[in-house]
Amino acid sequence: MEKPQYHAIGKKSIRKDGVAKVTGQEIYTTDIVLPRMLHARVLRSSFPHASIKSIDTREAEKLGALCITSKDVPDLKYAERIVTIPSKTFKDRQVLTNTPRHVGEAIAAVAAETEELAEQAIGLIRVEYEKLQAVFDPFEAMKEGTPLLHHTILFGQEEIQVMNNIAASREIVEGDIKKGFNEAEIILEETFETGRVYHAQMEPKSVVCQPEADGGITVWTTTQTIHNVRQLLGEIFRIPLSKVNVKKIALGGSFGSSIQMNSVVPIGVALALKARRPVKLILTREEDMHDHCKYPSWIRLKLGVQKDGKLTAGHMRVVVDIGAHNTQAYPLLGCMAGWWVSLYKLPHLKFEGQAVYTNKVPACAMQGFGNPQVTFAVESMIDMVAEMLEMDPIDLRLKNYVGLGETFWGQGPTVKSIIRSCGVEEMLRKGAELVGWKEKFNSEKTGGIIRRGIGVARGFHTSGAGAPMAGEVIDYSGSIVKINEDGSVDFLTALMDLGGGTLDALAKIVAEEMKVPLDKVGISPADTRSTVYDVCTHATRGIYCGGGALHKVTGQAKAKLLEFASKILQVPPQALKIEVDEEAGQGMVYVEGVPGKRISVGEVAKTAQINNWGTIAAVDSLRQVSCPPCFMAYFIEVEVNTETGVIKPTRALAYADVGQVVNPDLARGQLFGGLYRGLGYALLEDTQYDEESGELTSGGWMTDFKMLTANDLPEMDNIEVHFTDTYEPTGPFGAKGIGEAALNPVAAALANAVYNAIGVRFRKIPITPEDVLGALRGEKKRNG
Repeated sequence: MEKPQYHAIGKKSIRKDGVAKVTGQEIYTTDIVLPRMLHARVLRSSFPHASIKSIDTREAEKLGALCITSKDVPDLKYAERIVTIPSKTFKDRQVLTNTPRHVGEAIAAVAAETEELAEQAIGLIRVEYEKLQAVFDPFEAMKEGTPLLHHTILFGQEEIQVMNNIAASREIVEGDIKKGFNEAEIILEETFETGRVYHAQMEPKSVVCQPEADGGITVWTTTQTIHNVRQLLGEIFRIPLSKVNVKKIALGGSFGSSIQMNSVVPIGVALALKARRPVKLILTREEDMHDHCKYPSWIRLKLGVQKDGKLTAGHMRVVVDIGAHNTQAYPLLGCMAGWWVSLYKLPHLKFEGQAVYTNKVPACAMQGFGNPQVTFAVESMIDMVAEMLEMDPIDLRLKNYVGLGETFWGQGPTVKSIIRSCGVEEMLRKGAELVGWKEKFNSEKTGGIIRRGIGVARGFHTSGAGAPMAGEVIDYSGSIVKINEDGSVDFLTALMDLGGGTLDALAKIVAEEMKVPLDKVGISPADTRSTVYDVCTHATRGIYCGGGALHKVTGQAKAKLLEFASKILQVPPQALKIEVDEEAGQGMVYVEGVPGKRISVGEVAKTAQINNWGTIAAVDSLRQVSCPPCFMAYFIEVEVNTETGVIKPTRALAYADVGQVVNPDLARGQLFGGLYRGLGYALLEDTQYDEESGELTSGGWMTDFKMLTANDLPEMDNIEVHFTDTYEPTGPFGAKGIGEAALNPVAAALANAVYNAIGVRFRKIPITPEDVLGALRGEKKRNG
């Protein structure tokens, strides 16, 4: 089959927001300044668990500060993340609380003429606490008699009792695991743990709120979903949605931390509504680190396998420490089951998952929503099984992977669809060839201070959460496309660009479908009043779902264009074709083989205006009925210093199956970013707690939350990036996602490489130098 020739898709180009970003002209929430704007600060709990007996704000008010406490905000529980259907949504959040459940939880707020005055006013508020017993270990939290963090929460609209601090649980069974394990000739069972990583996005959470004369509110904020923020504010403050407008504004990174409506948003709105003046609230970096983190995990995995390498059964038990609030851990557990069973074929399986409350910072989605955690466990285990079978780890993967034409679970047991594009075999076989896998993996290990090894791991992430049958996840997008009278095209979408260039990719989709030059496509400013609903930029859905909707709507606008052009050229619409004319800077409508029957897109639009035919525009929504996996494989080489314990990644090969690559430079950037965060996840990043005070041992300081630097990574010349030759038939121009997939297998590949180097299997990440030295000395350490 001959490959289609594109003028925009797959071509390198300067991103449309590039100049604004590198020159500092891009506008973020923190840049918004409004007349008469007040500045806000938040008073946060000093204790991990307490009951507030009284709050005295009189001294702060004497400074001229406006103060609010829990008495000044609506008394209701809400769910800050609403991408799950209401009947499966847990609600335990309040705007301000009388019972703080972690250090840093908001209990009061002030607004004043300057930020300095607001900070001073916060220091004058007096709080009388009754300290309550705190719990920091999820297994301790589940024991009988341990004090509850929440006695009741809402599940949908039903109030339910919380038992043993278990926020949510799931059990999923397919087949007969007893039979499956009886059929196995080898059974292996291991425990794996992953850390509690801070997102460390560039922009801390912030909001600007402007009360309107009609009783409404306009909001600028850090978010991945403007429409869900709008709906939640309408629900909390009982304002009609027609009076709530959330502006779409540039976002300085997120990594999943703004899928939910951030806690600053309703606080800022409450202050603005009370003051009747605009209010700006920006978190400090230290506050931001006390606001959100990645889900840590404890995973017990049991696999049964026959001597020929065929897997027969699996049993996974998961405990997730979600911290003080439930940012929708129920779908998290479903996704973790889905990530597991979609990696390798398991005829018989059982998944058991529990999400547990503790007095820590609330955990939420971060680059994979449970996928890196599961992939670390599974891909480590696959290498362990391969060693027991004396089989090459790549051969074992190829024997068992879920691939083309098979069913995968996508984002959990209610999101099942068929895989229609798959590059797994190409990435593993060609990747192995490119890195010299057999020679390096099987090389005889020598002594010495520096030991070298190579590891492999594969994984995937879904492109959205669509499926033939609508499941527990809300997943659809909408767009508006308008052809201007000069032949340029505007598109509007509520889809957020998290910084990776998603909107740039969408512009390419419009240009390609409409056959106009890319520089003639404009990304229109947008807000919740001017756009149709888009659920959220998450689940690696931007190009496949958001782009899919835009592709559909652009096609509708093109059909209207051809209808008008047929009137002008006096031929049926089906006789017309469009091609791009870069020299003319236009899309050209023509009749093939008939000279003279040719007109530009701009001429058609202008003629339609002059003749009162109307504007050429379209608006529609799309729910994708699949969520194709973007497959990923990493080959990572390391050097382990046996005197210092330092692990140095020296080479990496990333092989990605993204279908048709829309923007090569930005796709490569996603892989470099995924590698960087994945190596940090494996080697360094974690948040620790002082269990006496409940405070982060880092204090929330970035200087003490360590992240890798360029010196800790392989040299650029030693990082290779490759894309498979695949085409996704359900995606726009054959494209599917990449974002989260780029990180998911990294930690397992690194851990497998370390084992290949020094013969020590680490089952807990991050793997620190102290862990390496302890293991080499035979000391009993956490990773053992």
